[in-house]
Amino acid sequence: MNKNTVAHLNYLVIGHVTRDIHESGNTLGGTAAYSAVCARALGRVPAILTAGEKGHSLQELDGLLIKWKDSPHFSTFENIETDHGRKQILHAIAEQLLPEDVPLGWRNSPIVHLGPVAGEVNPEIIDIFPDSFIGLTPQGWMRTRDENNVVHFQPWTDSDRLLQRADAVVLSIEDVMGNEDLIQSYVDRTNILVVTEGHNGARVYWNGDVRHFSAPNVPVVDPTGAGDIFAAAFFDRLETTRSPWESARRAVQIASRSITRVGLAGVPTIQEIRSFQIEVIEGK
Repeated sequence: MNKNTVAHLNYLVIGHVTRDIHESGNTLGGTAAYSAVCARALGRVPAILTAGEKGHSLQELDGLLIKWKDSPHFSTFENIETDHGRKQILHAIAEQLLPEDVPLGWRNSPIVHLGPVAGEVNPEIIDIFPDSFIGLTPQGWMRTRDENNVVHFQPWTDSDRLLQRADAVVLSIEDVMGNEDLIQSYVDRTNILVVTEGHNGARVYWNGDVRHFSAPNVPVVDPTGAGDIFAAAFFDRLETTRSPWESARRAVQIASRSITRVGLAGVPTIQEIRSFQIEVIEGK
C-alpha cells in the first residue's frame, strides 16, 4: 500500500480479525473484517489494526491496508447451534491492541471504529483520537469465557468514559441479553445509541427520541457479520450527514442484503450499495 493511500485513509477499524470454525471449514470473520470490507464498498479507504499469528490465508481482505501485531494465537471462534440457541466457543485470543500499536500516520482518520470481539481493544486507545468521529461496537467488551472456553455475557467495565466520548454506539439486543434496563443506562450516557434486532431491524436513540427502522423481508442464508456491516454503513453516513435517522434507514437496507449470502461474500458490492441509495431516496 503506497503512502498516498495511507494519507487518504478515512475509516480505521481496530479489533481482531478472527478465524471462524464452521462445519464446512474455516473462514475469516470479526468486526474488523466485515466493517472494513463494507467501508471499502461504501467508497471509503479503510485500514485495520489487528493481531494474530502468521500463516493464515487473508484472501478475502486483499487490497486492504492492515497492520498485524504479532501474536502466538489467532482469535478463533466456533458457533454451535443447539436446541437452546447458539453456543459460542472462543478457542484462542490474540494479543491485546494498545495505543502504541496504532501507527502515527493513522491517528488522524476521520472515522475510528473500535470493534473488539473478545475484549482485545485497550480502552485507553480512544484517547489518541481527539479529533476523530468515534464509533463503537462494544460486544467484545461484554464477553468472557469459562474454563471450557464457552462464551458468556459479562458487565462492560470502563463503559462510562467510552460511552461519553463516542459519537455513536451500535450493539445488538443479543449483546445485552435483552436487558432493557441496561440499554437505557447506555442511552443515558451516550450521544447516539443503536440497538439492532436481527430481522426486526433496528432502533435508534437520539436527543431524547427513539425511532424504529424495519428490515425488509429477505431469505436468511447467513446472519454472521450483519451487525458489523450495519455499523460501518451507519457510521459512514452519520459522519457525513449527522442524521441518525437517514443513516439508520440506509444501514438497515445494506445489512439486510448481507444475510442472503455466506460470510464476507455477504458484504454488498459497490453496485448494490448504489441501488440502495436510490431505493432509500425513492422510499422517503
